[in-house]
Amino acid sequence: MDATQLLETACEAARAAGPRLRKAFRSRPQVATKRDFHDPVTEHDKAAEDTIRNVINMRRPGSVIVGEEGGVTGEGDLTWYVDPIDGTANFAAGLPFFCVSIAVAVRGELVAGVVYDPVRDDEFSATTAGAWCNGTPIRSAGATTDREAMLLSSYPTPRDLVEEGDEALARYGRLLDSFAAVRRLGSAALKLAHVAAGWADVAYGTRANPWDVAAGALLVRQAGGVYLGDPLVPSDYLAHVGGFDLENSAIAELARRSAG
Repeated sequence: MDATQLLETACEAARAAGPRLRKAFRSRPQVATKRDFHDPVTEHDKAAEDTIRNVINMRRPGSVIVGEEGGVTGEGDLTWYVDPIDGTANFAAGLPFFCVSIAVAVRGELVAGVVYDPVRDDEFSATTAGAWCNGTPIRSAGATTDREAMLLSSYPTPRDLVEEGDEALARYGRLLDSFAAVRRLGSAALKLAHVAAGWADVAYGTRANPWDVAAGALLVRQAGGVYLGDPLVPSDYLAHVGGFDLENSAIAELARRSAG
């Protein structure tokens, strides 16, 4: 299966959702919740996913689609991982840090992915041949040590606090003390895309689903960075630019959880 052609389908599907998301952005849409009040969803999440599914089904019939909103549908050798709005809380509030994330695997192997930022019209894309932003090759390079590095992480989340208690806050304190800067931006896929582009140095998160990280993981790896763990299995994730000294980093203890 030609990875370039699959990427073209992914990019077409992601961009097809863009006009609706740009129009709805900062309209303060009505918000419902899924797991709890920290897990919002809007009518635009489902509508955007429906648009994406329609493009994929039209261009690549005989596909499995694993969507955050619509679950698993279809059958075949191609599996698409779709997050129509990664960063829904940001989108709903009017904070311009959210994206569309689509990845495709052939018989369990990731071969193409796109992370599309509809506000900035930035398209991060990757195949097994490389990684690009708006068609220009990107390289995941930057800081080598914590004291130079920008860490993007939403750790600890409320669930982390429940499960780990004061130790989660202690770990967070060590990260704040060690890294040059720590930012909680609220979109796993877009954080990974920024690490792939070398615009940030490390990204970490807990309890990620494949639709959150599959495209971003491929971006990081194909741009020369490091992504720990299997992005097609729900798990914690950690990614960093090439050349970063993870072994001596304050985030190494969390990295071991991601790798396992």
